[in-house]
Amino acid sequence: MPPEWAPQDWLWIGFPHLAEEWPDGLAKAQEQIAAFANAVADSGQPVRLLVRDEANEKRARELVNGKVELQQRVYGDIWLRDTGPLVVREGDGLAARRFSFNGWGGKYRMPGDDSIGEELARDAGLPLETSAMILEGGAVDGDGTGLAVTTEQCLLNPNRNPGLSRGEIEADLKQMLGFSRVLWLGEGLVNDHTDGHVDNLARFVAPGRLVVPEATGSDDLNARIYADAKRRAEEFGVEVVTIPSPGLITRDGEVEPASYVNFAITTHLVVVPTFGSPHDEAGVAAIAALFPGRKTIGLPADAVLAGGGGFHCASQQMPSGELR
Repeated sequence: MPPEWAPQDWLWIGFPHLAEEWPDGLAKAQEQIAAFANAVADSGQPVRLLVRDEANEKRARELVNGKVELQQRVYGDIWLRDTGPLVVREGDGLAARRFSFNGWGGKYRMPGDDSIGEELARDAGLPLETSAMILEGGAVDGDGTGLAVTTEQCLLNPNRNPGLSRGEIEADLKQMLGFSRVLWLGEGLVNDHTDGHVDNLARFVAPGRLVVPEATGSDDLNARIYADAKRRAEEFGVEVVTIPSPGLITRDGEVEPASYVNFAITTHLVVVPTFGSPHDEAGVAAIAALFPGRKTIGLPADAVLAGGGGFHCASQQMPSGELR
């Protein structure tokens, strides 16, 4: 599977449509996703924004510019990182992979979420191979050399694949996605309903180079989790770069899994979610330093986060077919 920083032909993004997913905040979540789509499209990369129906398409068209292509699709959650196709290089071309999907451990089952990945792969003209193993795309990240990073909390969770051992999971990742080595981190962020997706905790930014947050403030409830991830990665032998965390972010008294690590890498642009934290500017600057060949921007994502994810969660890239 190519790393996310490899050239991309387009970016799929999901547009919010479920009021119950964003109580009292659907309109704002739509505005923030539209700003994300506009930024990527304005950078020169095509964007395919999925909309649920005609009313959803009308709302999206009010918010996005003419460079953004709208496509009506049947989907529930907007988290295409988890439900969209995972595209790999196969011989001289590209192919799609889809794993089984059970609504993040049986918590959220919505029409279309188990079929949208196959539909997008078919529309892109990609041959498709499927696996019975349950896996969401946000649960793994690769550096392009065969090295993957994931968390034990998610992939070893009994609500995903209770009949599979760690070794069997690694074997499936190798067969389907070409990952020959797996760095296992421990827990994901506090209150992450995905059961610890790694794209909120640690991401590769170059071969063998992993970015992990570090706690900001004594009230950062993820301090132990960040430190454990850093220790495991360093013991594994990868280079670790730390960036500030947003600190403690709450909504209605509940801790939210806010993370600058949920940035989206596109061909020309890196988009970092921000949350109105005093650490937003430092977080965006730290990530910008990791991508000197790309422009990096921060965009508000607090309303998107209220639905359970961020810009990386809501998007899935189509790698370029050219070997560049």
